Amino acid sequence: MPAISSILHRITGVVLFIAVPILLWMLQKSFDSAGYAELQSMFTESFLWQFILWAILTSVAYHVIAGVRHLLMDLGIGESLEGGRRGAWSVLVLSAIAAALLGVWVW
Repeated sequence: MPAISSILHRITGVVLFIAVPILLWMLQKSFDSAGYAELQSMFTESFLWQFILWAILTSVAYHVIAGVRHLLMDLGIGESLEGGRRGAWSVLVLSAIAAALLGVWVW
């Protein structure tokens, strides 16, 4: 399980790297009132854009939770084999909860 957690942490990092241009585009559009209204209608009417937003937010949540796990491991917490397994499961469970809550928020 620690290997799966680590791979997912890397994958979400790549997703976030790819998401940066999308987020910058949305930020640029939001500066104009017409662009803000367009974004607002895009996110209320299009399932695809809602899914993209949910995927980006879920990637951020997973990456942050896994990053905190790595920081704790740098401090010497959870470095054992059993601690690594528990940490990996904790990351996956907390991320699933975050994904569900973000899904409720987006939709």
